[in-house]
Amino acid sequence: MRTRTLELTVGLFILVGIMALLVLALRVSGLSVSPTADSYKVYAHFDNIAGLTPRAKVTMSGVTIGQVTAIEFDKNRYTARVEMAIDGDVNTLPSDSAASILTAGLLGEKYVGISVGGEDTMLEDGDRIVDTQSALVLEELIGRFLLSTVSKED
Repeated sequence: MRTRTLELTVGLFILVGIMALLVLALRVSGLSVSPTADSYKVYAHFDNIAGLTPRAKVTMSGVTIGQVTAIEFDKNRYTARVEMAIDGDVNTLPSDSAASILTAGLLGEKYVGISVGGEDTMLEDGDRIVDTQSALVLEELIGRFLLSTVSKED
């Protein structure tokens, strides 16, 4: 009887550990089991998204305020169209706010950072952020540096 109780206790402990790892994996990956709160869609066009993926964070002042829901190629503008779902409680973003693609750390994940504008009108569902800054691609930066170094030597 005592062995059976011990086995049940160990089994329960392992089950709790597996559940904790599952919750941790869901939080790290950005997936959610619970439905998202009400949100509104905002769009932005970027020349180069360089590794930005759906479910990437949308932040303002370092705080996550939404996520990227879709990325598609705009055939008319020849740019990437990024659709973002902004949390409904963040409904005071000025219409002249700027969006830029940033990197967490030197080679970390890509995310969208929103910089606040100064307009009195606010972004609403379906609006577009006009002022955008594309991702900084490390390979292009190194290439430019090498080309400028070679041209200075000649």
